[in-house]
Amino acid sequence: MSHAAIEDFLAALAVDRGAAANTLAAYRRDLEGAAQIVGPLEDAPRGALAKLGTAWADLAPATVARKASALRQFFGFLEDEGLRVDNPSAALPNPARRRSLPKVLDHDEIAALFAQAEQEAEGDKPAAIRLLAMLELLYGSGLRATELVALPLASVPRDAPFLTITGKGGKERLVPMGTRARSAVSRWLTVRAEGSPWLFPSRMSHLTRIRLYQLIKGLAQRADIPPAKISPHVLRHAFATHLLEGGADLRALQTLLGHADIATTQIYTHVEAARLVALVNERHPLASHGGLREGQQPDSAE
Repeated sequence: MSHAAIEDFLAALAVDRGAAANTLAAYRRDLEGAAQIVGPLEDAPRGALAKLGTAWADLAPATVARKASALRQFFGFLEDEGLRVDNPSAALPNPARRRSLPKVLDHDEIAALFAQAEQEAEGDKPAAIRLLAMLELLYGSGLRATELVALPLASVPRDAPFLTITGKGGKERLVPMGTRARSAVSRWLTVRAEGSPWLFPSRMSHLTRIRLYQLIKGLAQRADIPPAKISPHVLRHAFATHLLEGGADLRALQTLLGHADIATTQIYTHVEAARLVALVNERHPLASHGGLREGQQPDSAE
């Protein structure tokens, strides 16, 4: 019965929230993994859930929080459907979770990355031209890796400077495409093979996320940037952070990134705050006398 209950829960997520296949697969792994530890989840008593804290003791707090969240949602579903008369979620581990700041490339690293991509795309090699177009869309429009590789050819406008993106949960948004990106994509379209409905086709379907990661990391290595510092998601973070530095407001950034909750976008204010501390330390008149350390308050006047 536990397996059937999990299937029903996943079906509800897919229908009610439009959850993506990767999201559903992650929920399935977490729920089935917990069931292996405590037994059928619809019958598991609160005491049995204490075993999860021990079993997950070596996992990162963020991983434990994710697993516990999946179980809380599942138990809520069981209660709503009458498959449980109680909700044992209070017995689940609740680790303190500190959200880490996203990795961000600085402007010099971005310039080096683009210089390398542009140099490689000077000829007529389709692979190099494709990589430049993808790079322009990742950093110039802030697309997620999944959104980029799955872009339909029909999403590229003929005259409007916007892309139509289908993001998480099947939600559509319009994303501005700058002059550089439009030029790079137009160039790619002249050498792209015909016959595929995808902007970035690959054999039977579109380019995969894994291949995109490999291409971006390879480009970074050739640009003398440590590959560990870069990924498609890091370029999305750079897009957001550099826009914020340039004066964009959080609401505009939320729309561009496709965040359902502005709390997700607010992580970039912490990145900007760290930059401002560094700016004060470098440019403030007191910098020559030791600077202002992060968290230090200037002496108050008597």
